[in-house]
Amino acid sequence: MAESLKKTLAHSPFAISWSKTQTEFVQWTISNRHRIDCLVVQPAHDGADLLQELWARDILLPILIVSDQELTSTHASYHSAVIQITSDALNSIESQVREAINQFLKLPAKNALSGNEDDTRDNRLFLLSLQQQRLTEKLHERLGYLGVYYKRNPQNFMRNMTLEERHELIDQLRQDYRQIILNYFSSDDKSLNQRIDDYVNLAFFADVSISKVVEIHMELMDSFSKQLTMEGRSEEILLDYRLTLIDVLAHLCEMYRRSIPREI
Repeated sequence: MAESLKKTLAHSPFAISWSKTQTEFVQWTISNRHRIDCLVVQPAHDGADLLQELWARDILLPILIVSDQELTSTHASYHSAVIQITSDALNSIESQVREAINQFLKLPAKNALSGNEDDTRDNRLFLLSLQQQRLTEKLHERLGYLGVYYKRNPQNFMRNMTLEERHELIDQLRQDYRQIILNYFSSDDKSLNQRIDDYVNLAFFADVSISKVVEIHMELMDSFSKQLTMEGRSEEILLDYRLTLIDVLAHLCEMYRRSIPREI
C-alpha cells in the first residue's frame, strides 16, 4: 500500500512522512503534532490500540484509516470524525484526506469526544478546539490557494492587456499601495488587513510580477523622500516601511507558491 500511495501522491501538494511501525508513527506524531494536517493509517489489526494510545497522549487529529475490515466502536470513541476507506479507494486518497479534515473541522464542541471525568473531557475539548482553529487558519493561508490558480483568466494578465488597460492597472496598484502605506502603522485602521488582501488579490489575478510590486514601492518611497526633503524633515522614517513591502510580498509570494499546478 505504501508503494502505491507514494506513486499516487508523488505530485500532490502535501508534505508527506512515512512510518513503518506504530512506535515510530506515534513518536513522529508527538514531535510533529502542530504541523500535521491528517494522519493516514493502515493498522495491523483494527487500529484500536493506536487510537487509544493517541487518545491517552491527548493527540486529536483528523484520521483516515485504510482497512478492508469493519471499524469497531473504539474508533468512534477517539472522535466521531474518523474516516475509513478500503484499499481499492487509494486512487482518491487526496480527496479522502480533505474529507477527513473537513469532517474534523465540523466536530461539535459537545458529543464529539467520549470520557467520563469532567476535567479530562474539558481539557480534550479545549485541545480539540485549538487544533480545529490551527487547521482552519492553516487551510485558509496555505491550502486555500490551491485551485485559485485555475480560476485565473490569462486574458486578465497584465502582459496580455492593452497599453491603456496596463496603465490603468498600474495606476490602481499605485493608489492602493499608497493607501496601505499611509495606514500601515495606524492603530485606528481596522481594515488594513483587508486592504492588503485586496491588493494582493488584484496583483495575483493580473499575474503582476514581484519585481513590479517592488518597483511601485520604490517609486512611492522616492516620492515621499522628496516631499520630506522639501519640508526639511528626516527621511529615516521611510526605513520602517520596508515592513510594509515585506508584508505585501509575503502574502503575494505565498499565493504564487501555493497556486502552482501540480504535474499531471
